[in-house]
Amino acid sequence: MPMTTPPYPQNHARLGGLLYLVIIAAGIFGELFVRGSMVASGDAAATAAHIAATPGLWRTGIAVDLLMHVCDVFVMWVIYLLLRPTSARLALLVLLLNLIQTAVLVANKLLLLVPLFLSEGHPAYLAGLDAPQLQALGYLAIRIHEYGFGVGLVFFGAVCLVEGYLIRRSGYLPRLIGTAMQLAGACYVVNSTLLLLMPHLQGQLFPFLMLPCLVAELSFALWLLVRGVDVQAFHKALARA
Repeated sequence: MPMTTPPYPQNHARLGGLLYLVIIAAGIFGELFVRGSMVASGDAAATAAHIAATPGLWRTGIAVDLLMHVCDVFVMWVIYLLLRPTSARLALLVLLLNLIQTAVLVANKLLLLVPLFLSEGHPAYLAGLDAPQLQALGYLAIRIHEYGFGVGLVFFGAVCLVEGYLIRRSGYLPRLIGTAMQLAGACYVVNSTLLLLMPHLQGQLFPFLMLPCLVAELSFALWLLVRGVDVQAFHKALARA
């Protein structure tokens, strides 16, 4: 009678895949459906008017972003457990880089409260500022948030590069997905570098640079959810570790 292997890597993989899909959906909601519809590029007054008209949507966007980052911590844990048999040291590096990325992005979310607070009335400590100045401050906070997001994605780009390498080496996850994740990591790093050094060029290339990232991460999430890992190969790697 053949020896059966414990099911835990499959359970972890499917949990990670499900939460990864939640992260992707939450990220699209926050960036496209909330900030994408409410932030008028270069127009502080229009942006302030949109936030003042629908503050609940703006708050929902922030809350969904925070849910995304909570899910991200669980996905980090799952990926660490799944990749540790391939290389414990590199899996730990992925975990640490991912934690830094999430810490940066969570702290960065506080900036999105600034335009919300400024749109909800003028307390006494803001009495010296007129409406255009308040609108400009709110828009400035949104712009800084965009750059903070780019800084966080530098670390996530490094995560994808190392993670993709481990996936390719693992023998229990598809090499093609590992290659796609490494391409995504390169795109994240290039996008953030251009944002800091050549923002006009980054604005032109942004949709194209993010497409490989979406394809790679969505493919990885779906593979984990539907197929999981090759359990026998996983346990062979675990025995060698």
